[in-house]
Amino acid sequence: MTGKRNYAQFCGLAAGLNIIGERWALLIVRELLIGPARFNEILNNLPGLGPNLLSDRLRALTEHGVVEAGGVRGDGRGKQYRLTARGEQLREPVLALARWGMPFLTEDDAVSGTTRAAWGFLAVQAMINGRPVPSVDESYEFRVAEEVFHIEVRGGSAVTHRGPAADPALVVTTDAQTFVRIGAEMRTPFEALLSGRLRIDGHADAVQRCVEFLGLLDAPRRATAPAVPAGAAPE
Repeated sequence: MTGKRNYAQFCGLAAGLNIIGERWALLIVRELLIGPARFNEILNNLPGLGPNLLSDRLRALTEHGVVEAGGVRGDGRGKQYRLTARGEQLREPVLALARWGMPFLTEDDAVSGTTRAAWGFLAVQAMINGRPVPSVDESYEFRVAEEVFHIEVRGGSAVTHRGPAADPALVVTTDAQTFVRIGAEMRTPFEALLSGRLRIDGHADAVQRCVEFLGLLDAPRRATAPAVPAGAAPE
């Protein structure tokens, strides 16, 4: 690990940042929190990250026991990366940081930034993290572009799963940008419904419980300045 940044402090935060504080490292962890992925899948999901730097970051994360490489079922020569048990311990901090960072998203980010539907799976975990769980046992299914995932509420606890719910109390259908905009309070669910970019199918009571669980029931629309395309004059 010669040449890597080291804060040289006897502090847990500094020690953690020595490992995941390098550029791109935590975003690689984010990708693997969604699920195991091959090298090229990680590379394609992180525009701007070059293959050499990705190799370097994966090597460092592997050396510290955060990431491990394993085989691919049905492909004897294939290799994919996954988080170790130590790496999985980053889920709660990453979700908390994602939730903390949501208010800093801007219209410029929405216009020029990359958005992946799969990030919605982590976004919904961040939105419900630490919130009171509905008292009714039911499931909420989300169809964000090509991704499908759901929240299952049972016995006072909530678990997120990739894939469709067996018998969802409601189904939310939208695109990735709209989902992030709602989560970042740049647009209310009501506005998204009126625009036709959001559809909710389910009983009204389940809709209210889900929206409240996501922290969106009384969330005000955050004031944001509209992005002005390059070369265009503001109105």
